Amino acid sequence: GIYKPTEGTISFKGKPIFGGSGFGGISLRPDQVTSLGIARTFQNIRLFANMSVIENVLVGMHSRMKTGALGAFLRNRTVMKEEREARETAYSLLDYVGLGRQAQATAKNLSYGDQRRLEVARALASGPSLLLLDEPTAGMNPRETAGMTSFIDQMRRELNLTILLIEHDMKVVMGISDQVAVLDHGIKIADGSGAEVRSNPQVVEAYLGKGAAELVKQFDTGQPAKPVATPGSTASAESDPTRPAVHP
Repeated sequence: GIYKPTEGTISFKGKPIFGGSGFGGISLRPDQVTSLGIARTFQNIRLFANMSVIENVLVGMHSRMKTGALGAFLRNRTVMKEEREARETAYSLLDYVGLGRQAQATAKNLSYGDQRRLEVARALASGPSLLLLDEPTAGMNPRETAGMTSFIDQMRRELNLTILLIEHDMKVVMGISDQVAVLDHGIKIADGSGAEVRSNPQVVEAYLGKGAAELVKQFDTGQPAKPVATPGSTASAESDPTRPAVHP
């Protein structure tokens, strides 16, 4: 819902989200996409910095609230009950992500890692069945990255969520993903299990260069490796024929 694709169609659970001119020109608003059960976080943290932690989560629950403008103005018993239940759910989500004790803190005063977790709590507040995570460990130190990786895996198992994440940290990707797709300059070059993608020569070449890809291919086929020259170096035939030799 943020960017419109240039071609093709997108559907979720059999319902169209986007279709080009040849498919009726369907394009749902972000709030309509959310109502279908899709939530997301952003690569660059987008919290309401000056609002409290609990208020940020309550904003995420807006799509689940039934109260209209008139009901909010009159504040009858039904409205107050819904608001009370929403607040209880928000506190439960904060406990789940480990921020229960910081509910009244201002969002901008949280540590970077905790701000990431608050974004996740806000996304979960809409009750999604598909959670999109855009580089969830970007900018984190190793300890925070390990904690977030474990937490993502926990959510997937405990909340029965389908999680689609974009991530450049291969350790994170391989550690928690059932299926991996690799894009190189916008083109998909591999798709499969972590083990399949890890040994794919095209993936290795994209990350490490052509020489490394050749070594992976030879390793997988059981063939002796040949000397491999990389730019700015030469390969020597005098070296061990079973391993590449590179001389400056």
